[in-house]
Amino acid sequence: MKAWVYDEYGPPEVLRLADVPRPEPRADEVLVKLHAVGVNASDWETLVGRPLYSRVGGLRRPRIPTLGSDVAGRVEAVGPDVTRLAVGDEVFGDNLERKGGFAEYAVAREKVLAVKPPELSFADAAALPQPAVIALQGIRGRVTAGQRVLVNGAGGGTGAYAIQLAKRAGAEVTGVDNTAKQDFMRAAGADHVVDYTRVDYTRAGQRWDLVLDLAGHRSVLAHRRALAPGGRYLWVGGSVGTLFQVLIAGPLVGRQRLLVVRASTADLLTMAALCTAGTLVTHIDRRYPLDEVPAALRHVGEGRALGKVVVTVP
Repeated sequence: MKAWVYDEYGPPEVLRLADVPRPEPRADEVLVKLHAVGVNASDWETLVGRPLYSRVGGLRRPRIPTLGSDVAGRVEAVGPDVTRLAVGDEVFGDNLERKGGFAEYAVAREKVLAVKPPELSFADAAALPQPAVIALQGIRGRVTAGQRVLVNGAGGGTGAYAIQLAKRAGAEVTGVDNTAKQDFMRAAGADHVVDYTRVDYTRAGQRWDLVLDLAGHRSVLAHRRALAPGGRYLWVGGSVGTLFQVLIAGPLVGRQRLLVVRASTADLLTMAALCTAGTLVTHIDRRYPLDEVPAALRHVGEGRALGKVVVTVP
């Protein structure tokens, strides 16, 4: 089968399209004939090896040779311990443990896959897993009507879902991202937008009840300025320095902590149901064929994607 592989960290040029053996499912694994794969910022980080936490399990070289975790396709074969899924089922999920999505086939543990609602296309299903679950776990139960919410990094897939969920909860939402994404954040539902290349939102003299930080690079002291009394800050991604500050000093200077995202097919199906009902909209910026995976990763890595980028597999 065809698969994009790499054996050293670096830019997209380190990837090569190779013929590799088709994986065989064992134990509780499922073999999926892939139809679409979502491209995430985590794919880019694990390609280039930055930030340093992206090298977990492979400090000097990649542990898994093929990237791509948000998969959607059809079950081709199952391992002997699989009980819930069957050959022919259309499935989707976040295969972060195994990855392998930028290929024609991938193996995943049964527990990370959900049956795809028939109303969702494979591309829409592949756009959901990682960003949708992060957004749901970041917003759910934390926002009430009338509160002020800021989403930093709001112009990507996770940010677009977070804006919509916060608006659905009745919040006044501010989106922060680069210059090219201002109109997109408004279209996703943000009441206010901030261009981080021109304005530091932590010094804007405003305060929010919740800051969901998908691209955290500022200090815990800076975010204390941005929080309303009783407000909370959640770090999802960004620099290693900010991560350690939040872990060590965050609880001491205010309600600042790391958002620990737990894989959940139940949460994934909740978000899928909201999409099929028309309550949430999945914004797919571009679709790339399998043979253009390096270009898809570069588009995401350079911060140009408006919402999601999806790779389609023939």
